[in-house]
Amino acid sequence: MRERALRNTAAGLAAAALLVGAAGCTSGGAGEDKQDKAASCTQGTYAWSGIEREQKLTALGDPIRLNKKTDSVSADLKPLKGVSYKPHMTSTAPGVRAADAIKALGRYLETEEPLADPSESAVPDEAGEYFELHTGDLQGSYYAWSYIGLVEADFIYTCRGGGDAEPVEGHVLTWDQVGTGFLTCGDPIEDDGPGTSDAAERIAARKTCPAGSPAAKTA
Repeated sequence: MRERALRNTAAGLAAAALLVGAAGCTSGGAGEDKQDKAASCTQGTYAWSGIEREQKLTALGDPIRLNKKTDSVSADLKPLKGVSYKPHMTSTAPGVRAADAIKALGRYLETEEPLADPSESAVPDEAGEYFELHTGDLQGSYYAWSYIGLVEADFIYTCRGGGDAEPVEGHVLTWDQVGTGFLTCGDPIEDDGPGTSDAAERIAARKTCPAGSPAAKTA
């Protein structure tokens, strides 16, 4: 049986489609340009495309080697240098709110929990993480890591009732999960099937486990 801790799975992803918000848009005055009119729309229609989900390694523990049986283990998870993710949006119209776009994407994907919005701190933070597990009967080589489940998407936003306002293009980056993993190097990495991602786990095993171990060989 594989030892495992705090392992999250992402929800399945549907094909790109159209999400329509509730009615209620306001158009600007005659002096505003078309992008400003689109940006002033508080609720409109998002057409999503290019949706991608990818698991990224964010922190890694040093190799864990337990020469005799023990009932607990701890490790400092060190943030990867040069790696930082912050929910954000880029758009041809700065007036379109990132928080609104991310909420709309979450509704479209039907995520169980809200997607991370721009108020979230960047992941990983500079302090890193401390990992501790009490599970019993531990012996051998182990690896521990942290990960983030990134979600990215392109959108075209059309203001409903916006008159001659042209659609606004944009891109959002957010995440639907963060987690920590702890596994033995003595077991091969399992294929969890379609719609799942173990990219961070495999990178962690390659970097941490002994070269000839089952986990390293199947990473």
